[in-house]
Amino acid sequence: MKHIATALMASAALALSACGDTAEAPEADATMDTMAAEDTMTMEGENIVQMAQGNSDFSTLVSAVTAANLGDTLSGPGPFTVFAPTNAAFDALPEGTLAELTAPEGQEELSGILNYHVVSGDVTAEALMQQIEQGGGSAELTTVNGATLTATTEGGNVILTDAAGNTATVTQADMDASNGTIHAIDAVLMPS
Repeated sequence: MKHIATALMASAALALSACGDTAEAPEADATMDTMAAEDTMTMEGENIVQMAQGNSDFSTLVSAVTAANLGDTLSGPGPFTVFAPTNAAFDALPEGTLAELTAPEGQEELSGILNYHVVSGDVTAEALMQQIEQGGGSAELTTVNGATLTATTEGGNVILTDAAGNTATVTQADMDASNGTIHAIDAVLMPS
């Protein structure tokens, strides 16, 4: 099961890469509804992995997925939702962190981190906003590594909070792949 979750994250990460080249990211203060309307992209026939591989904004994510030796699970039928950190999100990590994670001895930790960005099912921006509203202002999302992310809104933006209290903002929503949805985020989230 752990290998499947890892593979799912890898594929999701790859798909996110491909999506960034197709449309510009919306302004940070755009609402999720506006983001969904402006940034919805359907790449018929392209799965999450194929979309990510074709997007230069996700090249670091694709490299991390490769370093983690993640399988082709996210190329499967899904559906999966991937919260994909952009290159800038990886660049914001403390110096040396990415090098440590992509080294052979960091593979297990890297896999866990990547899987923390993937949720089983197709969670669109509209569905996520409904979950947040129904949850009284927040929604708990269980990731494929078994940990949770908390989704809230601030100024019309969806904010994800990780286990350590760090946050990431969804900067581009609803990039549709044949097997799920990708949402670009501006920070790398950590499971613990």
